[in-house]
Amino acid sequence: MPARAVALRALRRIDDEGAYANLALRAELDRSGLDERDRHFVTELVYGTTRMRRACDYLVERFLLRPVDPDVRTVLRLGAYQLRFTAVPAHAAVAETVALAPAKARGLVNAVLRRVAETPVEWPDEATELSVPDWLYQLLVDDLGHDPAVGALQAMNEPPPVTRRDDDYVQDLASQWVAEAVDAQPGHTVVDLCAAPGGKATFVAAQGALVVAIDVRPSRAGLVAGNARRLGASRIAVVAADGRRPPVLAGRGDRVLVDAPCSGLGALRRRPDARWRVDAAAVERLAALQRDLVDAGASLLRPGGVLVYSACTLTRAESIGIDEHLARTHPELEPLDPPGPPWWPWGRGALLLPQTAGTDGMVLLRFRAPE
Repeated sequence: MPARAVALRALRRIDDEGAYANLALRAELDRSGLDERDRHFVTELVYGTTRMRRACDYLVERFLLRPVDPDVRTVLRLGAYQLRFTAVPAHAAVAETVALAPAKARGLVNAVLRRVAETPVEWPDEATELSVPDWLYQLLVDDLGHDPAVGALQAMNEPPPVTRRDDDYVQDLASQWVAEAVDAQPGHTVVDLCAAPGGKATFVAAQGALVVAIDVRPSRAGLVAGNARRLGASRIAVVAADGRRPPVLAGRGDRVLVDAPCSGLGALRRRPDARWRVDAAAVERLAALQRDLVDAGASLLRPGGVLVYSACTLTRAESIGIDEHLARTHPELEPLDPPGPPWWPWGRGALLLPQTAGTDGMVLLRFRAPE
């Protein structure tokens, strides 16, 4: 099956069935029989078209007189993405994409894509050009300021690099820096309250600490256990439990890591469909969960122990909001100095913007319990 046809099948599953982009892509690639080069091309088309969906819709809607069927819409998005955002020659992008359209719509698809190829674009607003929902654009502009927010969204419209640790585990640098910030020492007991899939837990265990890795879903706890086995990380005890009510003794943690479930709005380059799945209400709903988790984490600290909070997000509610919550509920915790560049000072913690070092966006807070 041609690469573009494989990409179209995946896109239809994402657009019409609500499938997650990574799962739909993997399923279609597994059955495709394509070579490595074509698999990379399919990945670019699926992730890129999904990421730039709003921008692609605008490119084609300028030349549509009436709504089109969902199947035709997906074909038009795929063609528009190639024409505007890749180096594919226009004649190939048009001809090969038209061939994928339903027979009765090929004339329309051909005419629209040729107009897209020939006509300069004037974007109606930055949210459309950046291909994000209006609420998300406005939230980040309000929380970060215009230029940092636009820079972050631009950076997250690029595919992420693959970063491997020395043990060959694939993990973004921002996550590695968070794991380093735990500052685990040999003999420490570290409680990781939201451990799946296990990247930070295995990193910390490699420093000689004993890690109690907790995750609420048994299936996700299984991911931690599987990664620990694969990496030979024997100093990890995996527990399936609710991190808000951890089944471990209070006051025993030398380090407690809350790498919290979050909106993921700092990792949009890695999750191309997340911008269409997350809504404004989710941010506050997740912030409420994060507040519960850091309260639970604080209760596990021994005297002098360190609480580390992180989340791959850029929103104020999930960063400074958590800092302000801890200041109210746990005033005894002493904030530790934030890391330096490329991190920004952010409240009493730090924020890492995607454009600064080519990483995921991340928030980091660290506190020490009194002796």
